[in-house]
Amino acid sequence: MLQSVHKPPQNLIVATTGASGAIFLRHLLLALDQDDRIQTVNFIASDSALRVMAEEVEIKGRSNLVEQILGSSGKKAPVSRKIQLQSNDDIGANVASGSYPSDAMVVLPCSVGTLARIANGIASHLIERAADVTLKERRPLLLCVRETPLNKIHIRNMYRAADAGATIFPLVPAYYFRPASLDEMAREFAYRVLAHLGLPQPDAFRWKG
Repeated sequence: MLQSVHKPPQNLIVATTGASGAIFLRHLLLALDQDDRIQTVNFIASDSALRVMAEEVEIKGRSNLVEQILGSSGKKAPVSRKIQLQSNDDIGANVASGSYPSDAMVVLPCSVGTLARIANGIASHLIERAADVTLKERRPLLLCVRETPLNKIHIRNMYRAADAGATIFPLVPAYYFRPASLDEMAREFAYRVLAHLGLPQPDAFRWKG
């Protein structure tokens, strides 16, 4: 069984890969950066993720990447003291070892290529290695898969990852709270992810029936 989260996690790994949904990543990182319960976020972006972010949220290269993501519409964000950028090529980084005390990992968005490598134990880059470590140490791993339609390979790989202990958390936004903007919709999804990890956000929408 996976270990349960008895207290809010303080040390998270967040990875982003080459699937559509950069705005969801932005709101996840914004929430983590502002949450006093979080001490450290080790952030990893694949090369394909940079291509997607350039198209969707106008990120330009890796220079000041975290600040570019946290900023909005040309406004420069303050330097984050808790979000630490890791190179996806650095297979010897801290999060590549089970001795490093991370509490959980989120891949948002998670491409089906990344899903396939995680599900089949192919860890040639840091994102997959960190996910592999998270699974072997029985820590929570959330894979926010973004693809449609799904073929049988995708479905089998989701099953394999879930069978190994991952939570498949598809990038499916909610509409019942009537979001007024893409940002509001993306923020609410990020809050759902954090609530699942034991980090409920005070301004998240709650259904009252």
